[in-house]
Amino acid sequence: MSPRNSRRATWLAFGLVVLAAFSASAQPQSSQTDSLGSTHLEREPGVQQNAQVSQDATTYLEPEFDQGAEATRAYKSALFTLSNLTAHPLHTHDLFSHPTTSTPSLLSAFLPNPQAQGPLGSAFRIALKLRQQFFLFHLFGGPSGSAARRKDEELRGKAIKVLDLLQYSAELGNFDALFTLGHISLFPSSPHFPSDPKLAYDSFSHHAELTGNASSQALLAFFHATGYADIVPVDQVQALLYYTFAAQGGHKGAQMALGYRYWSGISTVEDCGRAVGWYEAAADEAMSMFLSGPPGGLTLPLTATRLSDLDGGVFGPGASVASTGLNVMRPAVKAGVAHTAGETWDDVLEYYIFNADRGETDFAFKLGKIYYQGSIYPTPGGIGSGSEGVGRVPQDFQQAQAYFTQIARHVWPRDPPNPLHHTTSGYKAENVKQAGFAPKSAGYLGRMYLRGEGVKQDYAMAMMWFERGADFEERECHNLLGIMWRDGLVPGRMDMKKAIEHFTKAAAQDLAEAHVNLGKYNYHRGEFKYATANFENAVRLGSTFEAHFYLAKIHTENMRSADNNFAAGFCASAVSFFKLVAERGVWDDDLLTDAEAAWYSGSERGKEIAILKWLVAAERGSEIAQNNLAYVLDQDRSMLRLTRFAPIEASNDTALLALTQWTRSAAQLNIDALVKVGDYYYHGLGVPDEPEALRWEKAAKYYQSAADTQVSALAMWNLGWMYENGVGVPRDFHLAKRHYDLALEANSEAYVPVLLSLMKLYARSLWYTLQGGKDGLNLWTYDEDKLSVAERTRLKREIEGGSMETLQKDSGAQSALHKEERALEEFGDDGSPWYPGKAREESRRRRQGGAGHAAAAEEEDPVQWARERRNAENERDTDFGPDDYFDGALRGGQRGEEEVDEFGETMLLVALCAAVAVLIYVRTRIVERARRREQEQQQDQGGQRDFGVFPPPGDPARQEWNIMH
Repeated sequence: MSPRNSRRATWLAFGLVVLAAFSASAQPQSSQTDSLGSTHLEREPGVQQNAQVSQDATTYLEPEFDQGAEATRAYKSALFTLSNLTAHPLHTHDLFSHPTTSTPSLLSAFLPNPQAQGPLGSAFRIALKLRQQFFLFHLFGGPSGSAARRKDEELRGKAIKVLDLLQYSAELGNFDALFTLGHISLFPSSPHFPSDPKLAYDSFSHHAELTGNASSQALLAFFHATGYADIVPVDQVQALLYYTFAAQGGHKGAQMALGYRYWSGISTVEDCGRAVGWYEAAADEAMSMFLSGPPGGLTLPLTATRLSDLDGGVFGPGASVASTGLNVMRPAVKAGVAHTAGETWDDVLEYYIFNADRGETDFAFKLGKIYYQGSIYPTPGGIGSGSEGVGRVPQDFQQAQAYFTQIARHVWPRDPPNPLHHTTSGYKAENVKQAGFAPKSAGYLGRMYLRGEGVKQDYAMAMMWFERGADFEERECHNLLGIMWRDGLVPGRMDMKKAIEHFTKAAAQDLAEAHVNLGKYNYHRGEFKYATANFENAVRLGSTFEAHFYLAKIHTENMRSADNNFAAGFCASAVSFFKLVAERGVWDDDLLTDAEAAWYSGSERGKEIAILKWLVAAERGSEIAQNNLAYVLDQDRSMLRLTRFAPIEASNDTALLALTQWTRSAAQLNIDALVKVGDYYYHGLGVPDEPEALRWEKAAKYYQSAADTQVSALAMWNLGWMYENGVGVPRDFHLAKRHYDLALEANSEAYVPVLLSLMKLYARSLWYTLQGGKDGLNLWTYDEDKLSVAERTRLKREIEGGSMETLQKDSGAQSALHKEERALEEFGDDGSPWYPGKAREESRRRRQGGAGHAAAAEEEDPVQWARERRNAENERDTDFGPDDYFDGALRGGQRGEEEVDEFGETMLLVALCAAVAVLIYVRTRIVERARRREQEQQQDQGGQRDFGVFPPPGDPARQEWNIMH
């Protein structure tokens, strides 16, 4: 055979293989589509006829026509077509990952897994990155323009078919089709469906009227509460009525909305008792769903994220409370910093995989944790407390199991045929002194077998791994062993005493979920004092669900049995805890996650859907939804000014909606939102038409409320400016200085703006005094009544210190005082709120410092940990230490220096600069005069030598010049 014929045969064979593969993959879908198409065609005449006749014409149908069966058939066909449309999601929810295609192709069966280990997987990941970066790869990597248009037209046709089938089924009396039609019209599941709020409202209204369905009534309440899309006017009374009907029908979202309204007094009087009742009903439903899962409960949804935190807070990094002080360590803020630096979660995973492939056990363990929890950032409460949504990555139990097994095999190379006999010899490596991450990996492997995550559920295998980890005192293994012994999951192994022993060992290592289990044991025995202590410990250690639920139950019982003086406090605590449980247990209706995913889809339709879902969640009392909605509609931002909320320019209606959400967010202790409310009143955004002076007074009150929290430097600075200029408050230079000083105390990063403001303040006060004004600032002396708060505190400390020294009469008393001071320092205020039992907890933490440090090291930031490891590797190859070693040495050398007057130092620097400027000016004048004299002499002595600026020899001026210089 000739080479040409051989090539033809090869291409022909390849073409046949491709054709067979595509035909095999497309045949089921084609047959299903054809069957749906035939169903659609068969009922088209009926639809057209039904459109032409009235509803009374149903009596003229054929006797054998089964209306109910036809409606059900049309509804099922619509759902099947809808499932095909939503099989590939509109957007992937990954804040910091590169977009990747999820559509499988023929070559995907032959290519390696992008997350696989080894050099082949690394090469494939690099190829994917190149494909994303270079346009040349896109020319051959995606469908052509005509093919994309045909695909889009096909999907739009399917969307029309779904709507048509739902309408037809609803006309035939299918109530489920009527509700689904309304839901798709309000929340389009893909961009191919039109958004039709009017059709949605009509469908929900008709559905609620026919069936009394709670979900329809809850959405009708939303329309009346917000006036969304101007379908109906805002009517809070009607909204409260619909919410009540829906809540009575068991709708969890309506129960939350009703509880929030009674708690906040929205369109009704504040009634904490009713708020507790409705939030308790919602929390009970969430807890019931949680307990319906595997042992240990359902995996908690990832936490929601404030969009403002990703930008460093509402006012940006440094100026916002959300990104100052200890708040800078929150995962959302750190993720925003990483994103600003150009880091993505794909980069983080790639770095972890690279080091894990090199045999780095710590990287392999952390990588297994990331794949197991589906997030870069865990929550501090342990495995059972969930993870942070800001670090969301694809969850992969198989990859997690592979990494954990690889680590565990260093200590336990083989498993016995009977897992419960693992203690016999031969199944554990000998002379193992440092198990490393093997015990923790055993905890994860046991948890996966216990819950059936990525593997077949096997309680015996779970107990084997837990007991292996417990031999090394691993806290998660002890806690889960306690659950297995308590519930008797393994036949013949049920012992509450052993369960309590395991829970106690885990709780001694500060595991939040272990404290929860101990608290539940005390709670069901009626030992509420011990139960409360354990649940409070669990909350402080990071438990976010069960501990809140049982604390709310305890506070509710206390509220109902206490007198009026204490009932209000118990009621407020119960509402707060029940609210947290209801908002976290959203497995079936996670509006915040859906809204966040829609927002980051990048399309205008996605942003509108995100705003709608945030608005629904905000009506249910979610502070995060209120913050996000206000943030994206804020008048200082222009991202949504061209949507239907503000088609041409920022309207006052948009500002009013943003102000409403800022106000509600501020009522839930969001300090930045409280400052933002003051800004809106100051600038007159979204507020009623009223005199400017009245608006400024209200703005000053909001700033004062934020400043009273002692954490908002911006609020303090704003008040200082208002007192300096007499805006909204009487002019008072002393109060202005005091608030500027407070701003610097609250946030040291405000040094430059505060310094400039103080310089301007002193200048204005001086000019005011020169014009005859009184009570201005004094540059040189201090009046005690005019001291700032910071200066007053420092002076009080010095006075108290001097008094204590005078009271010391002998060395024994002095040494006792030092001993007392050391004890006070041990129990000193670290900035966190004090609570009953904190002294006992601090004492136990000092005695068991090793376990606490180990737990803290385990939950540290994975991104920062990877950075430090990378920097440490780079520093090992150099002759010097860290780059900031000199700065650290300077800081260490200055620890003993006394405090200096910053303002006096600044004024001294200004005086020195002025003196230098005067000297430079005088010298310049002298040089200019000498140059003029020399030029005059040259004109008189035209043929003499040019000496430049030097006078010629014999000239008396030469001696003068030498003297001056």
